[in-house]
Amino acid sequence: MTVIRCAQPLVWGELDVPLFGISKDWYGAEVAPQAAFCVAVDPRSLWFVASHPKPAKLHPAARPARFVPELWKYDVAELFLTDPTSGRYFEFNLSPNAAWWSCEFTAPRQRAEETDIAFPDVATFAELAPDGGWVAAMAISREVLEARLNFGETTKLNVTFILGSPEQRFLSAVNLGEGEADFHRPERFSTVKFVDA
Repeated sequence: MTVIRCAQPLVWGELDVPLFGISKDWYGAEVAPQAAFCVAVDPRSLWFVASHPKPAKLHPAARPARFVPELWKYDVAELFLTDPTSGRYFEFNLSPNAAWWSCEFTAPRQRAEETDIAFPDVATFAELAPDGGWVAAMAISREVLEARLNFGETTKLNVTFILGSPEQRFLSAVNLGEGEADFHRPERFSTVKFVDA
């Protein structure tokens, strides 16, 4: 999966990165309008940007920049990053209003810790349009990712969305296979491909 590499630090409000669309849901049905995302790195952070031009159903406890468990029960964008050598991976949830959550897994759906522990050095941002469309972003410390997950050329990742709550639709940038929607298939994530901005 393409990760945009930027030589200069990125700044919320001045982001100039390409967005990649997801046009089909888990079951192959068209998604219109598309959900869009970008994963980018600058010298300090990995940036995850997500947007959708339709209003979102937010988790009732979601507050901007707050760490909130179970965001996936409502509309959310998700970033998965895995170290294929160790098999460990992180899931980052980003609510359309910039609430967020993270979790480390040692194997598919096997949490490293039973309690919720916020990933350090995360900043989130969001902008809601008058018509309900949204764009949100998360900046994650590269230094911490490199230490915790060996983030780099061998990292695998995926971007997913849950939209249309309560009749949830599941979208995945990477084809994760068939059956019921299950984003926890790290063996199918895509290896990063860094492209200079």
